[in-house]
This record gives sequence, structure tokens and C-alpha cells, in this order.
Amino acid sequence: QVQLVESGGGLVQAGGSLRLACAVSGRTFSSYNMGWFRQAPGKEREFVAWISWNGIITRYADSVKGRFTISRDNAKSTVYLQMNSLKFEDTAVYYCAAQTSGLQRYDYWGQGTQVTVSS
Repeated sequence: QVQLVESGGGLVQAGGSLRLACAVSGRTFSSYNMGWFRQAPGKEREFVAWISWNGIITRYADSVKGRFTISRDNAKSTVYLQMNSLKFEDTAVYYCAAQTSGLQRYDYWGQGTQVTVSS
């Protein structure tokens, strides 16, 4: 069983920064591709960022490109999301998710961490 636990959310002023972390249990974290998603009130969950198992390839939603950075530390079984120049519209619950099967679906999800950006 793979478990994901997010941390690092909170309240920040617009223009500020936060770093989210997602600690992953599982013997083969280094083989998982990882993603971050978010869901704002009244909206559907949306893709934010993705990182390959070896950290070489990253992808971002257009709305966060240039402001957010996804990274990972396989020795710590943790994936990060550095969020800079935060905007009010970044307010959401942020979830990390793991692709463990080698397919494009996400097999495991965390419980989410709230990020609130005040304008």
C-alpha cells in the first residue's frame, strides 16, 4: 500500500511563496512519476505539475508555468511544489498523486493541503 501525506499549506499574501511537500511511503518511490493537482471551491480538480520518476522531465499547467517548480528527493521519498508569486486564484486544496503502475493513471492520492492566498 502506498500512502501520500501532503504538508506545507497555509495562508499567504498575494505575491508570497509557499513550498508544499508530499511524503510517500512505498518501497519503490524512485520508480513513481508524481503529480500535483488542485481543487478550488466550486471547481473541478485541475492538473498543476508533473515530474518523471528520475526528476529529469517536468510539466506544468500554463496557469502556473514560471511561478511553480516541482522537484523530488528520491532519497527522502518526497516530492515538492515550490510556489512563488502566488495569486488569489491559486487558492485551493492541493493534492499530490502517484503513478505507480507505469500507466498514465494516478493510482494513489494524498488527503490534500489547503493553500489560501489573500489579496
